[in-house]
Amino acid sequence: MAVALGLGLPQTRQYHLGRDIPDVARAAEATGYESLWVFERILFPEPARQGLYGVDGLPWPDHYRGAADPLVTLTLAAAATQRARLGTSVLVAPLHGPFQLARTLATLDAASGGRVVAGLGTGWSHDEYAAASVRPFEERGRALDEVIAVCRAVWGPDPVSYDGDITRIAPSVVGPKPARPIPVLLAGSSRKAMTRLVDHADGWLPVAAGIDQLRAQRRQLEDLAAERGRTRPIRTVLRANARHSARAHQTAGRRPLHGSVDQIVEDLAAYATTGPDEIIVDLQSTLRDAHELQDVATEVYEKARAAGI
Repeated sequence: MAVALGLGLPQTRQYHLGRDIPDVARAAEATGYESLWVFERILFPEPARQGLYGVDGLPWPDHYRGAADPLVTLTLAAAATQRARLGTSVLVAPLHGPFQLARTLATLDAASGGRVVAGLGTGWSHDEYAAASVRPFEERGRALDEVIAVCRAVWGPDPVSYDGDITRIAPSVVGPKPARPIPVLLAGSSRKAMTRLVDHADGWLPVAAGIDQLRAQRRQLEDLAAERGRTRPIRTVLRANARHSARAHQTAGRRPLHGSVDQIVEDLAAYATTGPDEIIVDLQSTLRDAHELQDVATEVYEKARAAGI
């Protein structure tokens, strides 16, 4: 059975958001992409006091400047499509009030006919936490735990009630309800993050950062699930951040997922052997405009399917 393919929606500065998000979403669904995805970056610090992913000296990529709000982006895509799932990969959950986030996701799911996938993570940027978080950076895991618990409560039957560290809901009617139970997928590769995933989530959101590393993480997750007695399957949705260049040549030193469409598809085929249920192909960062994004995304999809992905 072929791996499901999703496409990253245009959120970066070269795109006209009001026009390009609906256009790309419609085109992707017509091409055959089964899902549409967004990421979250709320600011671009200048100068950055912290490297990308918290790694000293690693610069933030320029396409993180002015990234469009993920939930507004998904709302525009929802209005323009009928079938494609609408996912976040990832939403930095502690940057959102738990109750408000739960209601927004429920409303979007109800409006779209049950298509939302809530991909959540803790994030890594101290500057983002300073600007928007509901808890200090050091308490990001506890903040994510509460977001998940509040979402489950709000999406469940009325009366809704919850008594947590930062959220207290008196017994109340809270609507609209999601059209169906919204899947919660979590990012993370540490044992602590994977334990949270095994115990509380429906699926896993790894990043395509190396096939050997991904296989090792999958084994760790499967071992942990067996250790904790989980029998329910864990859906794996792999994010592949691709950088397209029509002029790229096949070289021994080429970075994976960087290059021509043929090279990107070759790398996607290799990642597909690791057993993901779905692969998100995010091409937006190096392309000029929505027309090029649609053309390259269509070519990637068609060649990936022809290759048996």
